[in-house]
Amino acid sequence: MRITEAARRLDMTPRMLRYRESLGLLPLLRPAVRKHAAGRPGARRPGAGRPGEQLAAGAYPPQAGRHRQFTDSDLAAVALGVALERRYDISPVALAFGIRVLADPRVRADVAELGRRIGRIQPPPVRALDFEQERAQRLLRLGEPSSPPAAGARRVIPGGPVRQAPRPGR
Repeated sequence: MRITEAARRLDMTPRMLRYRESLGLLPLLRPAVRKHAAGRPGARRPGAGRPGEQLAAGAYPPQAGRHRQFTDSDLAAVALGVALERRYDISPVALAFGIRVLADPRVRADVAELGRRIGRIQPPPVRALDFEQERAQRLLRLGEPSSPPAAGARRVIPGGPVRQAPRPGR
C-alpha cells in the first residue's frame, strides 16, 4: 500500500511517517530489480543514490521515481514503535537513538561511560574479579609439587582423586 493508506491505517499523517522513516524507525527497503537495466554496460544499479550520498548503516537507497510500498509487517513494526513511545513517554528521536545504542558498540560504550560517570550505572565489580583471579592462582600453586614426592607418599591434586606416588624400582 502507498504511504497515504499506511498513514491512515496507523492514524498519523504521511509526513509523520516520512519523518519516522528518516529517523530509521521503519523496516529497511529492499531493492527492486529492474530487468531492462541489468546487463547494460555502464548502467547504474537500480535504486543507486547520487554519487557521494551517505546512507544510514544497513539502509538501501530510495528507488528513483518510485514510491515506497508498505506491507502489513511494515505497519506492525511502526505500530510497535508508536506503542513504545507512548508506554515510555519518549519521542521518536529518543527511540531512534535507543536503537542506535543497541546496534552500534561504540555508541553503547560511550553511553555506558557517561552512565557510570553520572552514577546511573554501577561500575563493573573489578575487586570481585581480582579476588577470584587470586584465588584461582593460589589453587594452581597448591597443585604444583615443590619437590619430588617421597617414596610411598600420597599426592593430593585439588579436585582430583587421591593417588599413590609411584615407587622407585617398579
